[in-house]
Amino acid sequence: MSTNFSAPKGTFDTLPPDSATFLAIRESMTRTLRLAGYGYIETPIFEDTALFQRGVGESTDVVTKEMYTFTDKGGRSLTLRPELTAGLIRAAIEHNLYAGQLPVKLYSVGPNFRYEQPQAGRYRHFTQVDVEALGLDDPTLDAEVVALGVHAFAAVGITDFSTQLNTLGDRACRPAYRIKLQDFLRGLDLDDETRRRIELNPLRVLDDKRREVAAQVADAPLMVDHLCDDCRAHYDAVREQLAGLGISWTENPRLVRGLDYYTRTTFEYVHHRLGAQASIGGGGRYDGLSARLGGPDVSGIGWAIGIDRTLLALAAEDHVPKETARVVVFVVPLGAAARRRALPLATELRQAGVACDLVFGAKGLKGSMKAADRSGARYAVILGERDIADGVAQLKDLGSGQQRAVPLTDLVTTLKEQLP
Repeated sequence: MSTNFSAPKGTFDTLPPDSATFLAIRESMTRTLRLAGYGYIETPIFEDTALFQRGVGESTDVVTKEMYTFTDKGGRSLTLRPELTAGLIRAAIEHNLYAGQLPVKLYSVGPNFRYEQPQAGRYRHFTQVDVEALGLDDPTLDAEVVALGVHAFAAVGITDFSTQLNTLGDRACRPAYRIKLQDFLRGLDLDDETRRRIELNPLRVLDDKRREVAAQVADAPLMVDHLCDDCRAHYDAVREQLAGLGISWTENPRLVRGLDYYTRTTFEYVHHRLGAQASIGGGGRYDGLSARLGGPDVSGIGWAIGIDRTLLALAAEDHVPKETARVVVFVVPLGAAARRRALPLATELRQAGVACDLVFGAKGLKGSMKAADRSGARYAVILGERDIADGVAQLKDLGSGQQRAVPLTDLVTTLKEQLP
């Protein structure tokens, strides 16, 4: 009995030609990061479950409801990563990256997994570009990281978005604020699960998107009104640096993000045409996370941008990058002798840096030229029996239709001269 398999609910396949846009976004964003001195890191797709429980936070929906957790054959509890930061911090600790030059500047790209209700731009498997700058508590570093997100979006052509900014205080001033917030929240008419959250991480209640909860917390005390002098000075310096970079932002004193580890500078990139699910990326500072995961007590700041969300934003702006041709030259052999020469010729062109494909199978001229047109190539190199005998190929411009004979010995040079 045959079985027709399909991708699991909430997942998807990225296929040509659309995958070219996906790759273009990834390359444009990561080039921005490489130019700023960030080095690539890749970590396992699954990690010890406790890493995410301790790192992401046991009060978050991610940990309590959305993780893909399983027991392996050795009896270990493992989890498909729901985000990238915890794994990157684990790697920095394990490999003693903090012993080198600080800050440690890292970026990564890869899939993450969360069991949530699928909707447009929100899937159970999704790809993020992630940035982390570790080891220094410096407002200039905060400003650089926030700016890199703005520049990454600009690199792919997104313009209709804004940066929301907040500060969440630190271990010196947040405890007193936490007590004030808990006292306020305990007086509200909230469900049992939200009441449990008040005791674990009351800031997360401010992040609740339900209208009935949002209405009740409208008058809740805000962290920005209870900052210590150091946190206020840090936040002022971040804003001063961003202003110096010409980057605008909107103050959002209720912005807390969805993970427990954030401290001080917190930010989100919000697109103006995506409705209720408008976030296209964000992050913040997470001083103390390294120590919580068993490493040195050092600072860190980072962000994550979803490529899937970025694609939605581009579509909303009607600015999805045009598909680029996978090949520039298409070799069309006519006859048995030409077919024997086609692959060596295509290989020679590829090794010279010219993207090239060729006709496979014994197609006639009409079918072969249709294949050349479908490839998106700019030129067709037509090889016939007589051409081979004369030591030439017919070089056809598929745009203008112009065609001329070029010596086979000069073909690579001729094409490289005519290509940008």
